[in-house]
Amino acid sequence: MADVAIQHGVEGLYEPSLFGTYSKKIGMWLFLLSDSLTFGALLFAYSYGRISTPNWPTPFAKESITNATIMTACLLSSSLTMVLAVLAARRSDRAGVVRWLLATMFFGAVFVVLHAREWMGLIHEGLTPFRNPWAASVPQFGGTFFTLTGMHMLHVTLGVIYLGVVALRKKMLPVLVVLWALGFFLTSSGNVFHYGVHVLLLAAVVSAFVLFLKPRDYDANDVEVAGLYWHFVDLVWMFIFPLVYLMSTRVQ
Repeated sequence: MADVAIQHGVEGLYEPSLFGTYSKKIGMWLFLLSDSLTFGALLFAYSYGRISTPNWPTPFAKESITNATIMTACLLSSSLTMVLAVLAARRSDRAGVVRWLLATMFFGAVFVVLHAREWMGLIHEGLTPFRNPWAASVPQFGGTFFTLTGMHMLHVTLGVIYLGVVALRKKMLPVLVVLWALGFFLTSSGNVFHYGVHVLLLAAVVSAFVLFLKPRDYDANDVEVAGLYWHFVDLVWMFIFPLVYLMSTRVQ
């Protein structure tokens, strides 16, 4: 059998990237497009239930609105720090990239903690995916609320991990394992987040495969792609905050 010579670097041999754009950026845009359909369906379902139900519950008092407002401020601040991280990456300022990505992760982590506290307060008042204590005739409120906000909280959590891998690489792995151990062993079995922290362990395993099988330094394009994901997550919250919280405020 004759050997086949493969020529490298021949102009025109390979099809150029779509629109002349970094291939990972195209992949991220396609992912965000599909993800927007998911959130669009969830927002539509919640909106339909909200409009078609006259006695839709209003469980969010002043404390909840204040908490949600702080959460919104955290995400808006994280968008700014993410932009600064991208700008630092374009200047090849590695220290600046790490610094601003860590700041973005901090705001994202604060958002998750505040959101978890909000969930625990509502659960303590009797809200579940199948019933709510404010309007027994509207059991779907709990299901739509937890599904919509839970999906967004999951995206923020994965986004923080994503940015951590870009910023810290393999150093992020022990951090994830420690956070998983703390979350699992310090929460009771009846806590809704007791098993939810397994997301951190699963993320650690996936990140380990990525980092060890294909070790590399993340450049400005990779930071920009991560920024696309993060800004999308922030944008989705700008729909959830007024729709879920402001429109269901309890008048006292």
